[in-house]
Amino acid sequence: MAGKCLGCGDGTELPFAFKMAFQPIVDVQQGRVWGYEALVRGPDGESAYSVLSQLTDDQLYRFDQAARVLAIETAGRLFDDPAARLSINFMPNAVYEPRACIQKSLAAAKRASFPAQNLMFEFTENERMAEPAHVESIIRTYKELGFWTAFDDFGAGYAGLSLLARLQPNLIKIDMELVRNIDASQPKQVIIAGIAAIARQLGIELLAEGVETEAELIVLRAAGISLLQGYYFAKPALMTLPRVEGLALSARAAAAG
Repeated sequence: MAGKCLGCGDGTELPFAFKMAFQPIVDVQQGRVWGYEALVRGPDGESAYSVLSQLTDDQLYRFDQAARVLAIETAGRLFDDPAARLSINFMPNAVYEPRACIQKSLAAAKRASFPAQNLMFEFTENERMAEPAHVESIIRTYKELGFWTAFDDFGAGYAGLSLLARLQPNLIKIDMELVRNIDASQPKQVIIAGIAAIARQLGIELLAEGVETEAELIVLRAAGISLLQGYYFAKPALMTLPRVEGLALSARAAAAG
């Protein structure tokens, strides 16, 4: 994995186009937008699957690099809060050598005048990791470079707790299936409380994704989770920042909870 990055500098264009949509991550305790997640979309807003399903193995590196650069350069134009984080999904199998493969992202941040320390890279447990040691190396390197790392869809994939113990990201994103209708599910509330307790003891931030109702928000906030993401606040917007709804209301609801 430490060899030359496949596809580095060959100038080959991807045979399909894509854009980025942005969805806010809200801190309901502070009543502000904490950051935005960049999400791959087709040229006219088609689903991420419509783009990812076109990828071949030999295009993984080029796509991963192009997606990062587009997300960073677009955020540089759109963000007006110098403290807002940009969360980018990455493909561990497309990162051959972490310090080499991050250079295009750093160059894009410099061109866009985007603070590199505000970058957060997400990886998911939805697919079985062929080389956990390689992912561990990526996360360690990114932390050393001052980036945040996030464990996406936590609770939905393979060996979540064992991977958490090994990888120690800065942030855990709780899968939306655990969040959905949590106000009506005592088992989900117990599980979320357990995850929150683990995160606190490990010094890891916690984010709940897929929040759609005020009732879900109140239960999550009562569990000590202040970072939330979901349609309750805003749907992803293509190549622009969406209007964030319910921020003042969510702050009052969270306080009441």
